[in-house]
This record gives sequence, structure tokens and C-alpha cells, in this order.
Amino acid sequence: MKEKIQLFGRSLSGMVMPNIGAFIAWGLITALFIETGWCPNEKFAQIVSPMSSILLPLLIAYTGGEVVAGKRGGVIASIAVMGVIAGSDIPMFIGAMIVGPLSAGIIKKFDKMIESHIPSGFEMLVNNFSLGIIGALLALLSMVGIAPLVNALNGVMNAGVGFFVDHNLLPLASVFIEPAKVLFLNNAINHGILSPMGIQQVEEIGKSIFFLLEANPGPGLGVLLAYCIAGKGNAKSSAPGAVIIHFFGGIHEIYFPYILMNPFLILATIAGGATGVFLFDLFDVGLTSAASPGSILAITMMAERHCYVGLFIGVLVSAAVSFLIALPLLKFMGKDTSLEEAQAKKDAMKRQAKGIQGESAKESTEGVPGVKIHKIAFACDAGMGSSAMGATVLKKKIAAAGIEGIEVIHTPVSSIPADVQLVVTHQELGERAARSNPNAKIILITNFLAAPEYEDVVEMLKER
Repeated sequence: MKEKIQLFGRSLSGMVMPNIGAFIAWGLITALFIETGWCPNEKFAQIVSPMSSILLPLLIAYTGGEVVAGKRGGVIASIAVMGVIAGSDIPMFIGAMIVGPLSAGIIKKFDKMIESHIPSGFEMLVNNFSLGIIGALLALLSMVGIAPLVNALNGVMNAGVGFFVDHNLLPLASVFIEPAKVLFLNNAINHGILSPMGIQQVEEIGKSIFFLLEANPGPGLGVLLAYCIAGKGNAKSSAPGAVIIHFFGGIHEIYFPYILMNPFLILATIAGGATGVFLFDLFDVGLTSAASPGSILAITMMAERHCYVGLFIGVLVSAAVSFLIALPLLKFMGKDTSLEEAQAKKDAMKRQAKGIQGESAKESTEGVPGVKIHKIAFACDAGMGSSAMGATVLKKKIAAAGIEGIEVIHTPVSSIPADVQLVVTHQELGERAARSNPNAKIILITNFLAAPEYEDVVEMLKER
């Protein structure tokens, strides 16, 4: 069950994360121009509803379809999703996540069935008409079949959330959300449940607390600050840097190994998260769109203009609660597990959950052909967070070594460019990277911030 949920979460993340820029654009327009915005403008505010009900579902469906069947899959996914868009009066994000990959899978299977039966010279005719006919049928079926199903599911979810809201139990959501983050189930919860409900709530009242339930950096900040004071060895010395990356960079994954070093610390993040949700609810705090990454900067940009005081109070107090609980846990229940061992444990958990038996980074650097390398890619799930940070670190090391003519990019692991000769990625993503670019050499790491394999890469480049 855990493996299936994690696979589900990665699928959702793969459809949503590449389109975060569009979500931010929609959130900014909402924050600025709706009736309660910073610069109310009735004309500009007319863009808000079409973006949430048409543009964003189309982008999600196209991305999901493209992952399954390339550009052709993206096109048929966009056609099919219009059925669920037209068949509902709520933003169809869940519908787009269903219809996009499903319709692309259908056209991919159809293409495989007929690929050896098309007469020479008729390829374009068959391809265009098959896409049009199947796409039209799927749009109609989506409208009468999937749209009512998603509407019913949305009603059930709203009723469940309404119960927690009406009975002031929303802080209890942290009991599930905070452990889920450490177990890498946050994408399934955030993109599959919270974001669709949040966007629907924005259309109704202009903001939503649901965008803050998972994105609040306060609980993780408290744990890292506790390590700055009561940690030992490398964990203590690396904690200040992790604080900056987590709080301002929004990469929450960086504090997961610190939790795994002492699993009792999950109690601190749960308490901090629940405190933050309570205060956000008390001060009527909400964001106008999803904040990704979950940094204090992104959260502030997406906050509704009357919410800043309550927002900062919620984040800081949740961090304080997490810190006050984590500090004695570290002092009196600390373990001798090193940060490196915890990071290895984290990566082993992710590899086991994803069914990946990656080779070691040392093995992956051996036997690299002696060709000139001109392009290196750092790959992660979405190609935005940890990969961008890793690429920056690697660029600096290459520049410090006086090596020129090497381009270092960051990219989603599912779409590594074909002209990349060397790929640096996390151990749990090794197989996906190999499938994405089978001709590139893969270097697997466990610590994207300070991986010793970076030095191996630099030495290898020097030899070229």
C-alpha cells in the first residue's frame, strides 16, 4: 500500500510541478485584482476564473499525457480533458489528473496496434484522424462519465473537510501530514487533495488555508534549530546551512534525515504543525495559490494581503513549539546515529518504496569513457528544487577548478535532454534517469548538498 501511494504521489507531482509557474501567475493575478485584492480591478479579475477552470486543468492534462505518450499524448489529453471541464462547474484538477494519462495511454496503445498496418504514404492521414476521432470520443465520455464521478468525489472530500472545519479539528490534519512528509507521501496529499480543494475555496472566498497545511516551514525549522543547539558532530555543524535552505529555499526534504536520526522528533513536527494550523485558522490566514517551493518567501508572495500578521505569527510560533519539543528530545533521547547514516537510511527507504536497487555512486563513476564532456544534468523528480541546488553546487566546484566549456543544467528526471553526457541524480532516481537518457553516464549520490561524488566529477573533468 505504501509503495502504491508513493507511486501515486510521484505521478501527481509529475503533472503539477512543471506547471507551478502557471499556478503562481494565477495566484498573483488573484491576489492583486479580485475584489479583496491589493489593486481591485473588475476587468483584470475576469481572468481569474478562466485560468483556474480551463487553463490549469489543460496544462495538467497535457503534462500528464506528454509523460505517457509524448506530444501526441499531450494533445489528446488536452482534447479529452475539455469533457470534464465542460461537465463541471468546479476546477477539474483531479479530473485532469485522471483523464490526461488515461487518454494518452489509450492513444499509445492504439498507435502500437496499427503501426505495422498503415499503407506507405498514409501515415499523416491516419495519425491525424485517429487522434481527432479518438480524442472527440474521449472528450464526450469524460463529460458524461468522469466528470460526474469527480464531482461526487469532490463532494465527499468537502464533506469530510467540512466536518473537521466545523468542529475546529483542522489542526489534527498535522497528525497525518507531518509523518507523511518524512515518508515521502506529501505529494499525494498536497497535490491530490489539498490543492484542488484550496483552489476551489479561493474561487469562493479569495484565499485558502489548505495551501498552508503542508507548506508551512515552521515545524521543520524548529527541528533544525534544535539541532543547531543540541545536535552532535556533523549533524550540528550542517544544521545552520540546512536552516537557510529549508526556510528560505523551501526544500523541506533537507530536514528529513534529521528526523530519521531520532524518530521521536516527529512528535515535535506534529505539534508544531498543529499549532500553525490552529493559528492560521484563528487569524483567518490563507494563500491565493499553492506556494512551491514551501519557503517563507513563496508563502509571503502568495498570502492574501490582510493575512501577513497572522501568517508570520503562525509560522514563527509553530517553529517555536517544534523547537521546544525537539530540544529535550535531542538532549535526553539522542542517538549515536550519524547524519550520513540517516541520509543513507532515508535514501534506502525511498529506493525500497520505489523498487529501485541503485548502484553505488563510486561504482557509477568507474569506467566512464574518455570522451569530452560538455553537458552535465542534475536531475530530480520535478527538476526545480534539489536538482537546482545540486546544479549550483556543482557549477561552483567546476568553476573553482578552472574548468571551462561545461554546461550544467537541472532537469526533471523523466525528461533528461538527449545531448547530456553525464547525469547526477539521487540514488532512488537512478533507474528512471537511465530510462530517460540511456546513453548518459549516471552518477548516483545520497546528499545533494555536499556529496563527495562532486569531487569525483571534478577530478574526472580535469582528466579530460
